[in-house]
Amino acid sequence: MSTQNPTVLSLGGGVNSTALLIGLVQKCTPPDLILFADTGAEHERTYVHLDEMDAWLAKQGMDPVVRVNNAAREGFPHKSLEDECINNKTLPSLAFGFKGCSVKWKRQPMDRYVKTWEPAIKHWEAGGRVTRLIGIDAGERHRGQIPDDNKFVYKFPLIDWYWGRDECIAAIEGAGLEPPGKSACWFCPASRKWEIIELANKRPDLFERAVKMEHNAKSALSTVRGLARNLSWEEIVDADRRQVKMPFFMAPSEPCMCFDGED
Repeated sequence: MSTQNPTVLSLGGGVNSTALLIGLVQKCTPPDLILFADTGAEHERTYVHLDEMDAWLAKQGMDPVVRVNNAAREGFPHKSLEDECINNKTLPSLAFGFKGCSVKWKRQPMDRYVKTWEPAIKHWEAGGRVTRLIGIDAGERHRGQIPDDNKFVYKFPLIDWYWGRDECIAAIEGAGLEPPGKSACWFCPASRKWEIIELANKRPDLFERAVKMEHNAKSALSTVRGLARNLSWEEIVDADRRQVKMPFFMAPSEPCMCFDGED
């Protein structure tokens, strides 16, 4: 068996990981496996982008992106992250300053899949490790510090290539693709004010579901007011529509694991 580590690319569905995949293919070092973890609450544009990437990969003679979902775990009672929040009368953990939502719905489903992937199993049995390729660009070099362990080696090719956001966008456009929109849940607590208002205006059905989530969790909330931590999304949109100045709302100091290089 080859001593070269099997490689797994974690595709977030945003600019960075898309550019990383394109760069690897163009440099004739394509990953052995491409994984996308679906929270069941991604923006529609992300699902469209994944279909476009599958078509692009087919033209390169490569397999499509493997989509994994925490809900597929045996005995797990929730169909999506939204469903879990509603059932448990809570909000995504990022609203409380933690990153458990992305760990449970992004990292863990990918880890479970890799542990059943035959090339990984064989390589581990032979004493080797699997290489995880992570799309962190050169502008966020400080995030590329995941320590290796006995099963995985973590690599950050965009940093090695000195690719920042501009280079990533250029690579995507050079491949004949449209740069994807921000990859995140549509009710992500890291959403900016304009994103919340845009959701309310363009997808009022989704916005009302986010408000329902806030109302559903209200009796259990003590440290936050809603998805924007010290404000609810309902308050933000109501203030905007009434043109009332609203207080600054807190945002996470560090991006969650879903973050894929968007401004």
